[in-house]
Amino acid sequence: MAASTTSIPSHIKAWVYNEYGNIEDTLKLDSNIAIPEIKDDQVLIKVLAAALNPIDYKRALGFFKDSDSPFPTAPGYDVAGVVVKVGSQVKKFKVGDEVYGDINEYAVNNPKAIGSVAEYTTAEEKVLAHKPSNLSFVEAASLPAAIITAYQGLERVQFSAGKSILVLGGAGGVGTLVIQLAKQVFGAAKVAATASTGKLELLRKLGVDLPIDYTKENFEELPEKFDFVYDTVGETEKALKAIKEEGQVITIAGPAIPPAIFLFVHSDGGVLEKLKPYLESRKVKPVLAPESPLPFSKVIEAFSYLKTNRAIGKLVIHPIP
Repeated sequence: MAASTTSIPSHIKAWVYNEYGNIEDTLKLDSNIAIPEIKDDQVLIKVLAAALNPIDYKRALGFFKDSDSPFPTAPGYDVAGVVVKVGSQVKKFKVGDEVYGDINEYAVNNPKAIGSVAEYTTAEEKVLAHKPSNLSFVEAASLPAAIITAYQGLERVQFSAGKSILVLGGAGGVGTLVIQLAKQVFGAAKVAATASTGKLELLRKLGVDLPIDYTKENFEELPEKFDFVYDTVGETEKALKAIKEEGQVITIAGPAIPPAIFLFVHSDGGVLEKLKPYLESRKVKPVLAPESPLPFSKVIEAFSYLKTNRAIGKLVIHPIP
């Protein structure tokens, strides 16, 4: 069933770039972008909130131009919004459903030309989930890429109850969720995490048993060793010194020095559906940057800040016109 097309515009506002380079230099607001067409297995989403991720500015630099979609490119992987049109094969969603997800199944392989930093975007049914009703659109948009990454990493190393874990970069978008999932979903016996001095209190609030101030101590020199290290910052060499004899290191910030494992993530609405009870009970909570949400007009400033790597939690753009 298609929605009445009268309410869906033919052209939309989006932040786009038409060449590779620093995203702050190339990104421009364009009010005349053709609305993306949906395929049979896709839905069209009226975007209500979008979160920014480091992959957005890496993509803009042309890091994976060989497999990228053609210009113009609107960045944005994470979306929360309302379904306004469904493809003929879509079974799980109908017009009016509130959904969220990471719209690109494989981050670097033919990602959508028009991402979530736009008034409308498209996504396959399989990468989306119904938004938990107790989460705002801003909170929901902050979750998909980070929580799927956190979950798939823990699953990849077969993390299990009673084990210990050290999270490098515990206050970041992925780190804050690894901490919570390890504790609340997987039943970790002990969670340690690194952050700078001002962020240690956040780590405690998230349930970290051993907060480590990386500006004052070297985690790899601690006498205590861990079953697992989840590296979100790119320190696998040091991480390998912090594990027990049979321990494992997983990283999302390569290079992965063997035997550390590099995690290849794929967007999956099924993970979001599986975690819904934990989100609805607030056992696992979205962590937003204090600056969030930032308005649509401030996308360039948001990217500048994201690039400093100092953001706590997630930067979310809302409202979107």
